[in-house]
Amino acid sequence: MPLTELAVLDRGFVKLVDHMGSDLSVVNAARVSFGKRKEVYDEADGKLISYLAEHDHTSPFRHTALTFHVKAPIFVFRQWMKHRIASEFNEISGRYVEFPEDEFFVPETFRRQAKVNKQGSEGQVDGEARDQAHALFLDACRNAVAQYKKLISLGVCREQARCVLPLGLYSEVYWTVSLQAAAHFIRLRTDGHAQWEIQQYAHAVRRMVEELFPNSLKALLENVHP
Repeated sequence: MPLTELAVLDRGFVKLVDHMGSDLSVVNAARVSFGKRKEVYDEADGKLISYLAEHDHTSPFRHTALTFHVKAPIFVFRQWMKHRIASEFNEISGRYVEFPEDEFFVPETFRRQAKVNKQGSEGQVDGEARDQAHALFLDACRNAVAQYKKLISLGVCREQARCVLPLGLYSEVYWTVSLQAAAHFIRLRTDGHAQWEIQQYAHAVRRMVEELFPNSLKALLENVHP
């Protein structure tokens, strides 16, 4: 049985809901050009997959699909949703549901701003500063959620009340993606330059994808074209 669920961060997860295809699907999509089809995957198919990836013949990899149910902080999804090509997203709506009181991400450690990379981080905040940062973070998130709940109790509509909620609030998404697009996401978001939190989700996605498409994913990650 393929791996279908992994916990990520403090409250998040990645679940494999559905998938279509296999490595054999990729080679059959390629071989239809010659009017051929195979029923059993063999060594020759592995060589064909490598050839397709190496020479940027990527359409056969798009005759596949994976659907994931993901729970992640909103700031993670705002980065994730930049991957729009061959991807579809449906997200839980704060217009329809009221968010719970304690569903926000709390970091185990607080990183320092990187000195060279303006958008990155390095090391961590230690000692008393770390304790103060943790207290400030929790207080800000709890206060935002408390004010949200008060607005709801005053009769303010959910679609306006949600505007005060923090970016660390957890949301949930269904993400359907082709194998090629999943590989692109994995390659970019497992890179050390990506934010650490989304890296954890990308590693979880990779573990699930490589169980279903081991040869195809390996070929796509090894052959990167400009």
